[in-house]
Amino acid sequence: MSTDLHTWFAPSHLILLVLLAGFGLIHSGLASLRLQAEKRLGARLYRIIFALASITAAVIVIGYFLKHRYDGVQLWQVQGIPGVKGLVWSLSALSFLFLYPATFNLLEIAAIQKPQVHLYETGIIRICRHPQMVGQVIWCMAHTLWIGTSFTLATSLGLIGYHFFGVWHGDQRLSRRYGEAFAAVKARTSVIPFQAIIQGKQHLQLQEFLRPAYLGVAGFVWLFWIAHPLMMRAAMNIRW
Repeated sequence: MSTDLHTWFAPSHLILLVLLAGFGLIHSGLASLRLQAEKRLGARLYRIIFALASITAAVIVIGYFLKHRYDGVQLWQVQGIPGVKGLVWSLSALSFLFLYPATFNLLEIAAIQKPQVHLYETGIIRICRHPQMVGQVIWCMAHTLWIGTSFTLATSLGLIGYHFFGVWHGDQRLSRRYGEAFAAVKARTSVIPFQAIIQGKQHLQLQEFLRPAYLGVAGFVWLFWIAHPLMMRAAMNIRW
């Protein structure tokens, strides 16, 4: 591997941030166009286009990250410390519980049922109104700790920055769509995890987490554990 990949100025840092910006433009841009697009194309066709475009952009970002994760400066090395690997995998598993909360209707995501926008105030939304942001922060913390390179740190800062933007952008879209109904939900929930619960605005209902969707998340984490080495080998074989 070229030595210019092991400096603070490795070009892969900037390339990854550009790829993240492209993903954000596709993902958030299409989300902004949802109301108009659904009127013209229908909810199912819009969902298919949104999913295909977003997944394609995400796969490119993930593949590039896996290929170049050790680029840049090695800031720390903790992989040989006992317990760190278990901590990283535990945090990664926890992140998926936030990234893919049970409030998502998988049949709507797959466009089998008519996709709709929902105002949720149950389950993991009681903990945080934007669980995907929390999950992404946890994932970034775990992987940055494990890999410890400037490239991974730059990736994590880019991802977290985009998800912070997504918090604002998502609230704006829901506010335009639901008006006072969303304002009421916003007042009873929080962006900071557990803040609404501490303030007494929400109360955890553990039975809301006993849903089949969480078994699906657990199964996904298990499959991801198995596929993780395969993903890394596949990414390393791509020339970019």
